[in-house]
Amino acid sequence: MNRQDKIQKLHNKRLKRARAKLKTSSKPAYVSKADRAKIESDNSTYES
Repeated sequence: MNRQDKIQKLHNKRLKRARAKLKTSSKPAYVSKADRAKIESDNSTYES
């Protein structure tokens, strides 16, 4: 691998890392089953 290839590879690697950092996920955050049950029980106690 020559010098230009190494430079290009490093540049692409940094670019990929920067783009990944900027990308935001549209997927909602994961909520565990226990947390969902807790939230549900809290909501039912406030409604009653």
